[in-house]
Amino acid sequence: MATRTATWAYRDRFHESFARTYFRRFSTSLVSSIGIGTYLGDPTDAVDERYGATIVEAFEHGCNVVDTAINYRNQRSERVVGRAIDTAAVDREAVLVATKGGFVPFDGARPPNPAAYVESTVADPGLATRDEIVRGNCLAPDFLEWSLDRSLENLDLDAIDLYYLHNPETQLERFDRSTVYDRIEEAFVRLEARALEGDIRHYGVSTWEAFRVPDSHERYLSLPEIVRRARRAASRAGASSTHLRAIQLPFNVRMADAFTVEAHVGPDGPTSALWFAADAGLDVFTSASILQGELANEGTIPLAVDRRLSGDTPAQRAINFARSAPGVTCSLVGTGSSEHVPENVAAGTFEPMGAAAFDAVFE
Repeated sequence: MATRTATWAYRDRFHESFARTYFRRFSTSLVSSIGIGTYLGDPTDAVDERYGATIVEAFEHGCNVVDTAINYRNQRSERVVGRAIDTAAVDREAVLVATKGGFVPFDGARPPNPAAYVESTVADPGLATRDEIVRGNCLAPDFLEWSLDRSLENLDLDAIDLYYLHNPETQLERFDRSTVYDRIEEAFVRLEARALEGDIRHYGVSTWEAFRVPDSHERYLSLPEIVRRARRAASRAGASSTHLRAIQLPFNVRMADAFTVEAHVGPDGPTSALWFAADAGLDVFTSASILQGELANEGTIPLAVDRRLSGDTPAQRAINFARSAPGVTCSLVGTGSSEHVPENVAAGTFEPMGAAAFDAVFE
């Protein structure tokens, strides 16, 4: 897994190429504040090859964060990440590898009968009951354990640096919030145990809506309650403190709810997801930082905001907006082609907005 010594050595190798705040702390490690995502793309050999070249180039040019999930591209993305780590001229211990479990993954390609596949893969072996699977999402501890073991195999790693519970708000489509919190806690107990065994270093929660919507929203989950459940899970698992370390959520100039919606109650009253996470010591990894490429086009960033951002291209300015938000450790950019790596990583040669300038955008 990523270590302090190797990540600091990686930083020393590249830091003179970037602006001062490009590398940021994650636990005892140092990580690039721009990471590579692996969600988009068809599940084909050609896309695998492009992703592999892209990830290797990113690692070798100052980006040491890669984010994936077992269900991305039917497990192909994890396998590509594993091969890229083995191929790149970078120490494995210098790279932060994050993946996710919570959706039933197909294997290589979409099966002819997805429902039958889920039955035979999850329900029939007893990894979860049919009731626990909601639109392909499952938080059952035995299923998550199976998923984690499969991810370790796909990535060809002994340990994963950051393992996310993937979109648990999906469960709210069938169950009440109290039941979902209970299921999250049970999942956390299993993840705490795997952290104690050394299979993961930290875990987190990756969401699309849960943390950036008002508390009245049907997909809302409370960050304070998530933290409380993680602490209780750690105690139940025999850990001295929780291994909950991070959240992932979408944040960009068009989707700034994580900063503007005050839906989480902190010591001083309601606050946003970003500020609550910062105060609670949770690292934030932003997804959709350039909105699946839409913000890479001229004129897509509001002019008043664009003028405040540094960067030679719209993509760089969009990435720097996401990196400027309070508490953000790393902004992820889905990049399936190596030709975009130099432009995206070069966003880190510019300083992000300072706190005052960032706040002024919302005045």
